[in-house]
Amino acid sequence: MSEAQSISDGSGKVRDLTAFQQNILAILAEEARYGLAIKRELENYYGTEVNHGRLYPNLDDLVEDGLVEKSELDKRTNEYELTDAGYNAILDQFEWTLSKFVTDDERADDVRALIDQ
Repeated sequence: MSEAQSISDGSGKVRDLTAFQQNILAILAEEARYGLAIKRELENYYGTEVNHGRLYPNLDDLVEDGLVEKSELDKRTNEYELTDAGYNAILDQFEWTLSKFVTDDERADDVRALIDQ
C-alpha cells in the first residue's frame, strides 16, 4: 500500500498528503517532469536513494486524486504535471504552515527574506 491518506475535506482542500507527496508536488510546481527526473530531485533533497516502489505508487495516487496529470511522452516514459488542484494544494499547505509559523514581525521578516532570495 502507498503512503496516500484521505485526501479531501469536502471543500476541495488537500490536508492529509504525506510529506513525500507534498515534496513531489513542490518539484512539479517548478515544471512538468518524467518519473526519473522527479526521482533524482527527491534523491538530491533526501540525500539517499528513492526506490521506484515508493515513488510510482505515490505518483499514481496523486494522479488518481487529481493533483497531478500523467501523460505519455513515448511508449516507455510518462510525464507528470501539476494540475490546478495540485497548485491549490500547495498554496493551502503554505497558508496553513505560515499561519502557525508567522507569529510576530520578526518571523514575518524572515519569511519575506526567504521569498526575496
